[in-house]
Amino acid sequence: MATKEKQATQSSSRDKLKEKYIDAVLTGNQNLTSVYAFCKSLKVKEDTFYKHFNSFKALEDAIWNDWLHETISGVKNDPSYIEFSVREKLLSFYFTWFEMLLGNRSYVYASLVKCTSPESFVKNASLQTLKSGFMDFASELVREGEESGEIPHRQSLISKSYSEGLWLQFIFLMNFWKNDNSKDFADTDAAIEKSVNLSLDLIGRGPLDAMVDFAKFMYQQSRN
Repeated sequence: MATKEKQATQSSSRDKLKEKYIDAVLTGNQNLTSVYAFCKSLKVKEDTFYKHFNSFKALEDAIWNDWLHETISGVKNDPSYIEFSVREKLLSFYFTWFEMLLGNRSYVYASLVKCTSPESFVKNASLQTLKSGFMDFASELVREGEESGEIPHRQSLISKSYSEGLWLQFIFLMNFWKNDNSKDFADTDAAIEKSVNLSLDLIGRGPLDAMVDFAKFMYQQSRN
């Protein structure tokens, strides 16, 4: 019981540091010159910070990674998720992700303010910290798609490139959302649907697969 209470206290302390850091960034707080100054402004001991993060960069990474974890956990906890197709799971992820970001748009914008092109998004440190977690999720979807038949089994190198392609799609949508001025981000919703449908159509079973199957069939017939 004591262990659970200690973990809850540590989690609360960690969340408070993230919350206060976001507030400090958005209000232009001068106490972000050092961890010491930041902790002093919060009236907490410096070692409290270092129990959770070894730098402001680590804290920033935690903010983004926690958002990703919450999004993935959230969509997977939907009772209907297990019955979704890969296409529906990817759509669910994106809609949930951008809903999460919407509640933190000012901080997100501040983090990405220097990103003015898809290339700069790819290199952005805050987003790069998400790549591993996102790629794990994308790879999981690709495997599920191959098992269900939504995605044909192809060479392992090609299958691996699907996850990379989905990462670039993620970057594209982040860039689009950041610059979206439409009401209720309706254009982003449309971009999500169109890009997901396009990507799944491209990696799904297509004319090339039909040609390969036909060639195999003809080859087998020639050997009979």
